[in-house]
Amino acid sequence: MVLVLLVITSLQASLLPLKIEGKLFSNFSWGEEVLPGKQKGSIASMSDVKLHIQDDQVVVVDNGILQLTFTVPEGALIGIQYNGIDNLLELHNPELNGGLNGTSFEVVTENEEQVELSFKRTWDTSLQGEHAPLYIDKRFIMLRGSSGFYSYAIYEHLEDMPSFVLYETRIAFMLKIDKFRYMAIADNRQRHMPLPDDRLPGRGEELAYPEAVRLVDPIEPEFRGEVDDKYQYSCENKDNQVHGWICFDPPVGFWQISPTNEFRTGGPVKQDLTSHVNPTTLAMFVSAHYGGVELSLQFKSGEPWKKVFGPVFIYLNSVSDGGKALSLWDDAKEQMKVETQGWPYSFPNSEDFPNSDQRGTVTGRLLVQDRFRQYGLWERYADLYPDGDLVYTVGVSDYQRDWFFAHVSRKTGDDTYEATTWQINFHLKNVYESGAYKLRLALASATHSVLEVRINDPQANRPQFSSGLIGTDNAIARHGIHGLYYLFNVDIPYDQLVEGDNTIFLTQTSSTSPFHGIMYDYIRLEGPPSPNS
Repeated sequence: MVLVLLVITSLQASLLPLKIEGKLFSNFSWGEEVLPGKQKGSIASMSDVKLHIQDDQVVVVDNGILQLTFTVPEGALIGIQYNGIDNLLELHNPELNGGLNGTSFEVVTENEEQVELSFKRTWDTSLQGEHAPLYIDKRFIMLRGSSGFYSYAIYEHLEDMPSFVLYETRIAFMLKIDKFRYMAIADNRQRHMPLPDDRLPGRGEELAYPEAVRLVDPIEPEFRGEVDDKYQYSCENKDNQVHGWICFDPPVGFWQISPTNEFRTGGPVKQDLTSHVNPTTLAMFVSAHYGGVELSLQFKSGEPWKKVFGPVFIYLNSVSDGGKALSLWDDAKEQMKVETQGWPYSFPNSEDFPNSDQRGTVTGRLLVQDRFRQYGLWERYADLYPDGDLVYTVGVSDYQRDWFFAHVSRKTGDDTYEATTWQINFHLKNVYESGAYKLRLALASATHSVLEVRINDPQANRPQFSSGLIGTDNAIARHGIHGLYYLFNVDIPYDQLVEGDNTIFLTQTSSTSPFHGIMYDYIRLEGPPSPNS
């Protein structure tokens, strides 16, 4: 018998560091792979793929459509030449902080149809504390007639390597600041973007965390008063298939296409970053974003492991008519379809990348509602409930109007907060003594929170249930609609309930930060069968 059913859908709104064992390592820029999608119609599109090595310091790959330049043996991608632009990349951005540099270089494949490059980094005990204990092989592929390139990497942790935690790994591209100003991550999420300088002190005001900056004196007045925050542009893995930037002069698109989710951690509804101001485009593989350390890769000493991340495809496109530059997004979506239909790729030259005949197949469809919210909504709780806390009455209240999206602390002053206790009122016509009642608490997100449950006595010294300290997904601050999922099943003895009006008291006791809180998925109270059933 179901007595209370409350379903809540929470409302959502370069190279960046890689943390390993408490150390800070530079993340790396890879490249990308070429697909079954070919550039149409030009003689250049039929050019052979050519490889040039210059003084054992630089390697250049060219297929007549684009040209890539890498350092040797590091494998840093320092040049992308395309459609009359000498270099699409920004090499003088202060945010650049290196990458995962190789120590050896190998041409894996070289023929008129394909060039594949390998930049490897080994590890030994002399590097402990400086580099992650991993063998890393980062690869770049260019195909004949392809308007783009592919990249993937092979990570290996050997049995004799020490333990460590891989919190994050990704490919990051920083594009020309003066060229790429228009960002697109979905049909309804694309716009002209602020400049990186708008975030600097004097032009920008840092808010509750460093990523969120209010633009108080932007170079372009149209952005004044906006909040820029890279987490506003996050999306779930299942929707994170293509995103990137458009340059209007000349009209050129730069797109990161992920043909599958199989190499990402967290599954299809894991949320992560896409593109953001700088201009930066990311291909995320592992991160603690919206999940916490539970989604990090944690290896013990003596634990062997190997994984292929990618390939992803970096797609470049252009039009001759500048007035049609926005159509590059539609073309990129079509290219994404070609990439996904061509997965798994047949051309990566590595025994660690399984061919299609070595793989199984799983099909199905998952539908998830995804809504977004604006910066700072967590502080609205104190405005809506300045003195008392939320009270929800089953059969009377409307969860769309009377339920706040997150169970957060109440702001009481500058950097001071207090715990909050929510009430759920419900009526029982009968209380059955034939068994225990079951309260099921499904949480969509939790960040440094302690949830306590009391029944009909808010002052009870000992709660009926306490979750203990749970959660590090930080979904509230990062505009997420969910993080890691929790399900708690709480037994409620029948003698804790009364015939007539009852109240469940939910207290979130952690109150040292505005981001400590819980987002509920559903709350359900089940009773034993009636004696007559």
